[in-house]
Formats: sequence, structure tokens, C-alpha cells
Amino acid sequence: MNAASQPKPDKPTILIVDDTPDNIMLLSRLLKDKYHTKVANNGTTALQVASATPDLDLILLDVMMPGMDGYETCRQLKANPATSDIPVIFLTAKNQIEDEAMGLSVGAVDYLGKPISPPILFARVNTHLTLRSARKLLQEHNQNLERIVQQRTAQLLLMQEALILAMASMVETRDGKVHENNGGNHLRRTQHYMRALALKLRTHPRFAACLSDENIDLLYKSAPLCDIGKVGLPDHILQKRGKLDPEEFEIMKLHAAYGRDTIMLAEKHLGGSNSFLMFAREISYSHQEKWDGSGYPESLSGEEIPVSARLMAVADVYDALISRRVYKPPFSHAQSLEIMRQGRGTHFDPDVLDAFFAIEEEFARIAQEYRDTEEGEGGSGA
Repeated sequence: MNAASQPKPDKPTILIVDDTPDNIMLLSRLLKDKYHTKVANNGTTALQVASATPDLDLILLDVMMPGMDGYETCRQLKANPATSDIPVIFLTAKNQIEDEAMGLSVGAVDYLGKPISPPILFARVNTHLTLRSARKLLQEHNQNLERIVQQRTAQLLLMQEALILAMASMVETRDGKVHENNGGNHLRRTQHYMRALALKLRTHPRFAACLSDENIDLLYKSAPLCDIGKVGLPDHILQKRGKLDPEEFEIMKLHAAYGRDTIMLAEKHLGGSNSFLMFAREISYSHQEKWDGSGYPESLSGEEIPVSARLMAVADVYDALISRRVYKPPFSHAQSLEIMRQGRGTHFDPDVLDAFFAIEEEFARIAQEYRDTEEGEGGSGA
């Protein structure tokens, strides 16, 4: 199809508002060849027509009308999100400078005096329709760019999460937690435990300030990096069957510092930290601290322990109890609850543990959903 035979775009639509019938007839006659026109003889009707006409492109508005004058009509048009972006040109016999200033101050784009000069009217109308069209194109372009940015951001976030899980799974493989049949389900379970605990505690007076929606999402994403420091430990310690002797345990404890140092190195390369890396650093370094100060690496106690690490302590211990390890069989969900109950106020923050017991059935459900297949019912926490 050549250019001459292509259909012409639909004509713009203009609303003419004037209380004088002769003025409406004159403007309609002038504009009919180039534009679709709608008419209203007062401000109230003009507002109704504008709201009901989604494809309205421009409004020619008289100032001096009985009841609601043009200035108030324009104010209300601009106050309504559905009509606020429609350009308004005032047409009036009030041609004083202060009148024009008033018209522009209430949101009009132009101010033409009567009697109307057709060439000037056509020039101004064309100018503002062109500007409106350009604004629409720019808005659509910006919306398209925003969609592209959102899509790329979503893709990058998925890649980031995949890399985090892959990196953490390497550690879990060396630690004997990942086998060919479970695919790193320990990581997914602890992620979901963390989120469940955080959601339960988000309205608690002690935790509400730090458990925003954004922070809960970051805690979920950073949880897999809990044991990233174990990559620096020797296999004979990670995979030992049986209890570590005191010397071996001291080496095991180094994984907390190794994890912190690894994340600090990432922060150094980035030239600074962010909330995600901060939570990952806190979790990896402090999740082995205990409420009574008997944990490691710094023997922190009570509120000295970061909230993120207190949540991870509960999530990690529960999952360790219900899971098979090279050094132990899995405990049942009920057995795990009894063991954890003994740690209230010693190992665990009492309020965090209380939140755990309030949603312990959800923990069991998560354990079942992401169970390690080779462990059967014991690994599921049933």
C-alpha cells in the first residue's frame, strides 16, 4: 500500500465551551473541516463531557459564563486526574493583562481575545495539539523504557539469585548437605523459614522498625549465604562422622570470620555496602552467637546480636535438627521442637523462639515442601 492510499489518522477532538449560541456556531463552523467538535454551554456540562470523552484533545473555554465561570471550570478540570492533561485555551473578551495571568495561573496553556481571528485560532490550536501529541509520544516512550528497565532488572535479579544459590550450594556440597537428589533444598528451606519468622515478627514492637517489606525480601535473598565461609574449611572437618574434637571445633568456628571477610571483600570491590550485603555479612558472621553470650565468634549476647542473625539461628538449628547429616540421623518435627524449647533464653532470643512456636506448623509445611528426597519422612520433619 502506497502513502497516498493509506488511511488518514482520525481527526483530533475539541470541546467548545461557551454560553453564547452564536459563538458556539461560529467556532464549530471554523473547526469542523479539521477537527471533531463537541459543545457545552456551561462549566458543569463541560466537566461532564470532558470526563466522558477519553479521546478529548483540547478545550476552548469561555471565561465569562453564568454560574461556574471559566476559571473555576479550568481549576476543576486540572484537579481531576482524568482530565488534568487536556490543554485548555481561554477565549474571552476580557483582554487585560491580569485576566490573562489569571487564566494561565489556573492551568490554561493559552489565552485568546475576542473577537476571534481565525488564522490565530488555527495557529494556536495546531501548536497545542502538536505539543500534546509530542507529550503523549514522550510519555509512551518513557513507559516503554520503564518496562524495558523493569524487565532487565527482573532478569538481573533472577541471575543474581541463581548465582547466590549456586555459590551457596557449592559450600553445602562440601558440607555434606547437598546430594544429587535434593538439589540444595536446605538453602530453600532456610530462606522460607527466615521469611516466615520475619513476617510473624514484623508487628512486634522490638522488631517492627527493622522488618519492613524491603528488608524481609533482602533477608530472604541473603539467607543462602549463611555458611559461605565454610568454603575455606578443610574437608576432613566439614565431613567428619562424629563429634569434632576441641582443636577441630576451633577450626570450624573460623567459618564465621571467613564468611564475613568474603562479603567484606565484595563490599570493597563495590566501593561500599548495601542492605543486601549488610544482612549477608551479619548472618554469615553472627548466626552462631547465642542469646546468653555462649556462642561464637565474639560471644555477643542479647540485643548485641543482629536481628538477622537471631532469625537465622532459629531457622538454621531447626533445619539441622530435622535433616540427615554425615554425623547424625534426622530428628522428627516433634523431637526438634522439644530440643529447641530448651534453648529459649539461652541459645535463642525468647521472642524469636516464641514466634517460631507460633508458626511451627508452617515450618513443618516448608520442610515437607522442600524435603530432601533421599531422607524420606524423617528429613521432612514429619
